[in-house]
Amino acid sequence: MDRLPPLVDQHSHGALHGDLGLGAFEAHLAAASGGHGPAPAGTTFFDSWTGLGVRRWCPPLLGLEAHCPPARYLARRRELGTFHASRLLLRGAGIGTFLLETGAPSELTTAGELAAAAEARAHEVVRLEPLAEQIADTSGSVDSFIGYTAEAIYAAAQDATAFASGAPFCEGRAPEAGEVRRAAERWLRGRKPGERLAEPSLLRHLLWSAVATGVPVQLHGPDPLPLAGFLQATTGIGTDLVLLPRPPHHRRAAQLAAVHPHVYADAGPDPEETLRQAPFGKLLFSTGARALPELYVTGARFFVRTVERVVREWTEEGMCARADAGRITAMVASGTARRVYRLEAEVPAAG
Repeated sequence: MDRLPPLVDQHSHGALHGDLGLGAFEAHLAAASGGHGPAPAGTTFFDSWTGLGVRRWCPPLLGLEAHCPPARYLARRRELGTFHASRLLLRGAGIGTFLLETGAPSELTTAGELAAAAEARAHEVVRLEPLAEQIADTSGSVDSFIGYTAEAIYAAAQDATAFASGAPFCEGRAPEAGEVRRAAERWLRGRKPGERLAEPSLLRHLLWSAVATGVPVQLHGPDPLPLAGFLQATTGIGTDLVLLPRPPHHRRAAQLAAVHPHVYADAGPDPEETLRQAPFGKLLFSTGARALPELYVTGARFFVRTVERVVREWTEEGMCARADAGRITAMVASGTARRVYRLEAEVPAAG
Protein backbone atom coordinates (compact mmCIF):
# COMPACT_ATOMS: atom_id res chain seq x y z
CA MET A 1 0.00 0.00 0.00
CA ASP A 2 1.20 3.52 -0.76
CA ARG A 3 2.66 5.46 2.14
CA LEU A 4 0.02 7.30 4.17
CA PRO A 5 0.07 11.08 4.54
CA PRO A 6 0.66 12.31 8.11
CA LEU A 7 -2.24 11.42 10.41
CA VAL A 8 -4.66 13.86 12.00
CA ASP A 9 -5.14 12.95 15.67
CA GLN A 10 -8.56 14.37 16.50
CA HIS A 11 -8.35 13.91 20.27
CA SER A 12 -5.55 13.92 22.84
CA HIS A 13 -4.48 15.75 25.99
CA GLY A 14 -0.75 16.43 25.66
CA ALA A 15 2.45 15.06 27.18
CA LEU A 16 4.15 15.53 30.53
CA HIS A 17 7.13 17.82 30.92
CA GLY A 18 9.10 16.13 33.73
CA ASP A 19 11.21 13.01 34.02
CA LEU A 20 9.46 9.80 35.05
CA GLY A 21 10.70 6.92 37.15
CA LEU A 22 9.51 3.35 36.65
CA GLY A 23 6.62 3.73 39.10
CA ALA A 24 5.28 6.95 37.58
CA PHE A 25 5.70 5.65 34.04
CA GLU A 26 3.84 2.44 34.91
CA ALA A 27 1.03 4.44 36.54
CA HIS A 28 0.40 6.30 33.27
CA LEU A 29 0.81 3.09 31.29
CA ALA A 30 -1.75 1.45 33.60
CA ALA A 31 -4.28 4.22 32.93
CA ALA A 32 -3.82 3.79 29.19
CA SER A 33 -4.23 0.02 29.54
CA GLY A 34 -7.46 0.29 31.54
CA GLY A 35 -5.79 -0.63 34.83
CA HIS A 36 -6.09 1.02 38.22
CA GLY A 37 -3.52 1.03 40.99
CA PRO A 38 -0.21 -0.83 40.95
CA ALA A 39 0.31 -4.01 38.97
CA PRO A 40 -0.04 -7.25 40.96
CA ALA A 41 3.15 -8.37 42.69
CA GLY A 42 5.62 -9.86 40.25
CA THR A 43 3.91 -8.35 37.19
CA THR A 44 4.17 -5.16 35.18
CA PHE A 45 1.88 -3.09 32.99
CA PHE A 46 4.46 -3.45 30.27
CA ASP A 47 2.85 -6.90 29.96
CA SER A 48 -0.31 -5.46 28.40
CA TRP A 49 -1.39 -4.75 24.82
CA THR A 50 -0.33 -1.11 25.17
CA GLY A 51 2.88 -2.15 26.91
CA LEU A 52 3.75 -4.50 24.05
CA GLY A 53 3.19 -1.62 21.65
CA VAL A 54 5.53 0.63 23.62
CA ARG A 55 8.25 -2.04 23.63
CA ARG A 56 7.77 -2.80 19.93
CA TRP A 57 7.74 0.70 18.44
CA CYS A 58 9.28 3.18 20.90
CA PRO A 59 12.80 1.85 21.62
CA PRO A 60 13.94 2.14 17.96
CA LEU A 61 12.92 5.82 18.00
CA LEU A 62 15.34 6.32 20.91
CA GLY A 63 18.18 4.31 19.36
CA LEU A 64 17.49 0.94 20.99
CA GLU A 65 16.40 -2.41 19.66
CA ALA A 66 12.70 -3.28 19.68
CA HIS A 67 11.46 -5.27 22.69
CA CYS A 68 14.39 -4.27 24.88
CA PRO A 69 13.79 -4.67 28.65
CA PRO A 70 11.64 -1.91 30.18
CA ALA A 71 14.40 -0.92 32.61
CA ARG A 72 16.81 -0.39 29.73
CA TYR A 73 14.25 1.63 27.80
CA LEU A 74 13.54 3.91 30.76
CA ALA A 75 17.25 4.32 31.41
CA ARG A 76 17.71 5.46 27.81
CA ARG A 77 14.77 7.82 28.23
CA ARG A 78 16.43 9.41 31.29
CA GLU A 79 19.79 9.55 29.51
CA LEU A 80 18.29 11.55 26.66
CA GLY A 81 16.19 13.72 28.97
CA THR A 82 12.44 14.16 28.79
CA PHE A 83 12.59 17.05 26.33
CA HIS A 84 14.73 15.28 23.74
CA ALA A 85 13.07 11.87 24.20
CA SER A 86 9.62 13.38 23.79
CA ARG A 87 10.68 15.15 20.61
CA LEU A 88 12.01 11.92 19.11
CA LEU A 89 8.88 9.99 20.03
CA LEU A 90 6.39 12.60 18.86
CA ARG A 91 8.24 13.19 15.60
CA GLY A 92 8.34 9.45 14.97
CA ALA A 93 4.63 8.91 15.57
CA GLY A 94 3.56 9.79 12.03
CA ILE A 95 1.07 12.44 13.18
CA GLY A 96 1.06 15.71 11.27
CA THR A 97 -1.80 17.49 13.05
CA PHE A 98 -2.98 17.27 16.66
CA LEU A 99 -6.32 18.41 18.06
CA LEU A 100 -5.58 19.00 21.73
CA GLU A 101 -8.29 19.25 24.37
CA THR A 102 -7.82 22.39 26.48
CA GLY A 103 -9.64 24.23 29.22
CA ALA A 104 -8.72 22.64 32.54
CA PRO A 105 -5.48 23.61 34.35
CA SER A 106 -2.91 20.98 33.47
CA GLU A 107 0.72 20.01 33.81
CA LEU A 108 0.65 18.70 30.25
CA THR A 109 1.97 20.40 27.13
CA THR A 110 -0.06 23.15 25.51
CA ALA A 111 -1.03 23.01 21.86
CA GLY A 112 1.88 25.28 20.99
CA GLU A 113 4.37 23.20 22.96
CA LEU A 114 3.12 19.98 21.42
CA ALA A 115 3.34 21.43 17.92
CA ALA A 116 6.94 22.57 18.50
CA ALA A 117 8.02 19.25 19.99
CA ALA A 118 6.43 17.21 17.23
CA GLU A 119 7.32 19.58 14.37
CA ALA A 120 3.64 19.41 13.46
CA ARG A 121 0.48 21.48 13.73
CA ALA A 122 -1.73 21.57 16.79
CA HIS A 123 -5.19 23.08 17.29
CA GLU A 124 -7.22 23.66 20.43
CA VAL A 125 -10.45 21.85 21.24
CA VAL A 126 -12.13 23.84 24.01
CA ARG A 127 -13.77 21.71 26.69
CA LEU A 128 -17.00 23.37 27.83
CA GLU A 129 -17.17 22.22 31.45
CA PRO A 130 -13.83 23.73 32.60
CA LEU A 131 -14.75 26.92 30.78
CA ALA A 132 -17.92 27.25 32.89
CA GLU A 133 -16.11 26.21 36.07
CA GLN A 134 -13.51 28.94 35.67
CA ILE A 135 -16.25 31.53 35.15
CA ALA A 136 -18.11 30.25 38.22
CA ASP A 137 -14.94 30.71 40.29
CA THR A 138 -15.03 34.46 39.65
CA SER A 139 -18.73 35.20 39.07
CA GLY A 140 -20.50 37.22 41.72
CA SER A 141 -24.06 36.31 40.73
CA VAL A 142 -26.22 34.01 38.64
CA ASP A 143 -26.74 36.74 36.05
CA SER A 144 -23.02 37.37 35.67
CA PHE A 145 -22.30 33.64 35.41
CA ILE A 146 -24.87 33.15 32.63
CA GLY A 147 -23.78 36.29 30.78
CA TYR A 148 -20.05 35.65 31.01
CA THR A 149 -20.50 32.03 29.96
CA ALA A 150 -22.31 33.09 26.80
CA GLU A 151 -19.57 35.63 26.05
CA ALA A 152 -16.81 33.07 26.67
CA ILE A 153 -18.34 30.51 24.31
CA TYR A 154 -18.76 33.14 21.61
CA ALA A 155 -15.16 34.34 22.06
CA ALA A 156 -13.77 30.77 22.02
CA ALA A 157 -15.67 30.02 18.83
CA GLN A 158 -13.62 32.65 16.99
CA ASP A 159 -10.39 30.62 17.34
CA ALA A 160 -11.19 27.10 18.52
CA THR A 161 -11.11 24.26 16.01
CA ALA A 162 -13.86 22.50 17.98
CA PHE A 163 -15.69 22.39 21.28
CA ALA A 164 -15.92 19.30 23.48
CA SER A 165 -18.66 18.29 25.88
CA GLY A 166 -18.90 15.50 28.42
CA ALA A 167 -22.68 15.69 28.81
CA PRO A 168 -23.82 12.06 29.25
CA PHE A 169 -27.37 12.90 28.15
CA CYS A 170 -29.01 15.65 26.14
CA GLU A 171 -32.63 15.76 25.05
CA GLY A 172 -33.91 17.08 21.77
CA ARG A 173 -34.45 20.65 22.93
CA ALA A 174 -32.40 23.36 24.58
CA PRO A 175 -33.23 24.06 28.25
CA GLU A 176 -35.48 27.07 28.71
CA ALA A 177 -34.04 30.23 30.27
CA GLY A 178 -35.83 29.68 33.57
CA GLU A 179 -34.53 26.13 33.81
CA VAL A 180 -30.98 27.32 33.16
CA ARG A 181 -31.28 30.04 35.79
CA ARG A 182 -32.62 27.66 38.44
CA ALA A 183 -29.85 25.17 37.67
CA ALA A 184 -27.21 27.90 37.96
CA GLU A 185 -28.67 29.00 41.31
CA ARG A 186 -28.53 25.41 42.63
CA TRP A 187 -24.97 24.90 41.47
CA LEU A 188 -23.54 28.23 42.57
CA ARG A 189 -25.20 28.15 45.98
CA GLY A 190 -22.51 27.02 48.39
CA ARG A 191 -20.14 26.01 45.59
CA LYS A 192 -16.45 25.90 46.48
CA PRO A 193 -13.88 27.22 43.97
CA GLY A 194 -12.71 24.48 41.65
CA GLU A 195 -15.78 22.31 42.13
CA ARG A 196 -16.63 20.32 38.98
CA LEU A 197 -19.78 20.98 37.01
CA ALA A 198 -22.30 18.12 37.16
CA GLU A 199 -25.62 19.98 37.00
CA PRO A 200 -27.48 18.26 34.10
CA SER A 201 -29.42 21.32 32.89
CA LEU A 202 -26.24 23.42 32.75
CA LEU A 203 -24.38 20.70 30.86
CA ARG A 204 -27.16 20.63 28.27
CA HIS A 205 -27.23 24.44 28.14
CA LEU A 206 -23.50 24.56 27.41
CA LEU A 207 -23.84 21.94 24.71
CA TRP A 208 -26.70 23.69 22.92
CA SER A 209 -24.85 27.01 23.21
CA ALA A 210 -21.77 25.50 21.54
CA VAL A 211 -23.82 23.94 18.75
CA ALA A 212 -25.33 27.35 18.00
CA THR A 213 -21.88 28.72 17.08
CA GLY A 214 -21.50 26.41 14.08
CA VAL A 215 -18.11 25.17 15.33
CA PRO A 216 -17.81 21.34 15.32
CA VAL A 217 -18.58 19.75 18.70
CA GLN A 218 -17.02 16.58 20.09
CA LEU A 219 -19.30 14.52 22.33
CA HIS A 220 -17.37 12.56 24.93
CA GLY A 221 -19.21 10.08 27.11
CA PRO A 222 -19.50 6.44 28.07
CA ASP A 223 -22.32 5.53 25.69
CA PRO A 224 -23.67 7.75 22.88
CA LEU A 225 -27.16 6.21 22.90
CA PRO A 226 -28.58 8.70 25.50
CA LEU A 227 -27.64 11.46 23.03
CA ALA A 228 -29.80 10.01 20.24
CA GLY A 229 -32.58 12.60 20.70
CA PHE A 230 -30.06 15.44 20.59
CA LEU A 231 -28.48 14.04 17.42
CA GLN A 232 -31.87 13.90 15.75
CA ALA A 233 -32.83 17.41 16.88
CA THR A 234 -29.63 19.00 15.54
CA THR A 235 -30.03 17.64 12.02
CA GLY A 236 -29.92 20.43 9.47
CA ILE A 237 -28.64 23.25 11.67
CA GLY A 238 -25.19 23.21 10.09
CA THR A 239 -23.00 22.02 12.96
CA ASP A 240 -21.04 18.76 12.72
CA LEU A 241 -20.98 16.48 15.78
CA VAL A 242 -18.31 13.87 16.50
CA LEU A 243 -18.96 10.97 18.89
CA LEU A 244 -15.99 9.86 21.02
CA PRO A 245 -17.38 7.17 23.34
CA ARG A 246 -15.59 4.87 25.73
CA PRO A 247 -15.07 1.19 24.96
CA PRO A 248 -17.06 -0.91 24.20
CA HIS A 249 -19.44 1.62 22.62
CA HIS A 250 -17.56 2.60 19.45
CA ARG A 251 -19.67 0.22 17.36
CA ARG A 252 -22.86 1.97 18.48
CA ALA A 253 -21.30 5.39 17.79
CA ALA A 254 -20.47 4.30 14.24
CA GLN A 255 -24.05 3.13 13.75
CA LEU A 256 -25.39 6.51 14.90
CA ALA A 257 -22.96 8.29 12.58
CA ALA A 258 -24.29 6.24 9.69
CA VAL A 259 -27.87 7.37 10.44
CA HIS A 260 -27.34 11.13 10.80
CA PRO A 261 -25.71 13.20 8.02
CA HIS A 262 -24.03 15.65 10.42
CA VAL A 263 -22.72 13.04 12.87
CA TYR A 264 -19.28 11.42 12.78
CA ALA A 265 -17.59 8.88 15.04
CA ASP A 266 -14.17 8.02 16.35
CA ALA A 267 -12.81 4.89 14.69
CA GLY A 268 -11.92 3.59 18.16
CA PRO A 269 -9.33 1.07 19.33
CA ASP A 270 -10.71 -1.60 16.96
CA PRO A 271 -11.20 0.07 13.55
CA GLU A 272 -11.99 -3.31 12.00
CA GLU A 273 -15.29 -3.23 13.89
CA THR A 274 -16.29 0.37 13.17
CA LEU A 275 -15.34 0.20 9.49
CA ARG A 276 -18.17 -2.30 9.03
CA GLN A 277 -20.77 -0.07 10.74
CA ALA A 278 -20.52 3.32 9.01
CA PRO A 279 -19.49 4.82 5.69
CA PHE A 280 -15.73 5.25 5.71
CA GLY A 281 -16.04 9.03 5.40
CA LYS A 282 -17.83 9.13 8.76
CA LEU A 283 -14.92 7.74 10.81
CA LEU A 284 -11.90 9.57 12.26
CA PHE A 285 -8.67 8.54 13.95
CA SER A 286 -7.55 9.58 17.44
CA THR A 287 -4.99 8.42 19.98
CA GLY A 288 -6.67 9.81 23.12
CA ALA A 289 -3.08 10.08 24.40
CA ARG A 290 -2.43 11.61 27.80
CA ALA A 291 0.87 12.21 29.61
CA LEU A 292 3.18 9.73 27.83
CA PRO A 293 4.44 10.67 24.36
CA GLU A 294 4.74 6.93 23.82
CA LEU A 295 0.94 6.75 23.66
CA TYR A 296 0.92 8.90 20.53
CA VAL A 297 3.29 6.41 18.92
CA THR A 298 1.35 3.31 19.93
CA GLY A 299 -2.05 4.85 19.15
CA ALA A 300 -0.92 5.75 15.64
CA ARG A 301 0.86 2.47 14.93
CA PHE A 302 -1.98 0.28 16.22
CA PHE A 303 -4.44 2.23 14.07
CA VAL A 304 -2.39 2.08 10.87
CA ARG A 305 -1.53 -1.58 11.44
CA THR A 306 -5.18 -2.56 11.86
CA VAL A 307 -6.67 -0.49 9.06
CA GLU A 308 -4.01 -1.47 6.54
CA ARG A 309 -4.46 -5.15 7.42
CA VAL A 310 -8.23 -4.92 6.99
CA VAL A 311 -8.18 -3.16 3.62
CA ARG A 312 -5.40 -5.47 2.41
CA GLU A 313 -7.64 -8.44 3.21
CA TRP A 314 -10.51 -6.76 1.37
CA THR A 315 -8.24 -6.25 -1.64
CA GLU A 316 -7.06 -9.86 -1.61
CA GLU A 317 -10.67 -11.02 -1.40
CA GLY A 318 -11.65 -8.82 -4.33
CA MET A 319 -13.88 -6.58 -2.18
CA CYS A 320 -12.06 -3.43 -3.29
CA ALA A 321 -9.37 -2.28 -5.68
CA ARG A 322 -5.88 -1.42 -4.48
CA ALA A 323 -6.51 2.26 -5.19
CA ASP A 324 -9.69 2.13 -3.11
CA ALA A 325 -7.80 0.53 -0.21
CA GLY A 326 -5.34 3.41 -0.06
CA ARG A 327 -8.10 6.00 -0.39
CA ILE A 328 -10.17 4.44 2.41
CA THR A 329 -7.20 4.33 4.77
CA ALA A 330 -6.20 7.93 4.03
CA MET A 331 -9.81 9.07 4.49
CA VAL A 332 -10.07 7.69 8.02
CA ALA A 333 -6.50 8.57 8.93
CA SER A 334 -6.69 12.24 8.01
CA GLY A 335 -8.98 13.21 5.15
CA THR A 336 -12.28 13.23 7.01
CA ALA A 337 -10.78 15.11 9.97
CA ARG A 338 -9.48 17.79 7.63
CA ARG A 339 -12.95 18.21 6.19
CA VAL A 340 -14.93 18.10 9.46
CA TYR A 341 -12.58 20.36 11.40
CA ARG A 342 -12.04 22.67 8.42
CA LEU A 343 -8.35 21.98 8.05
CA GLU A 344 -8.49 21.52 4.27
CA ALA A 345 -6.35 24.57 3.59
CA GLU A 346 -3.45 23.16 5.59
CA VAL A 347 -0.69 21.50 3.69
CA PRO A 348 0.05 18.25 5.59
CA ALA A 349 3.23 18.54 7.63
CA ALA A 350 6.07 16.40 6.42
CA GLY A 351 6.17 13.03 8.16
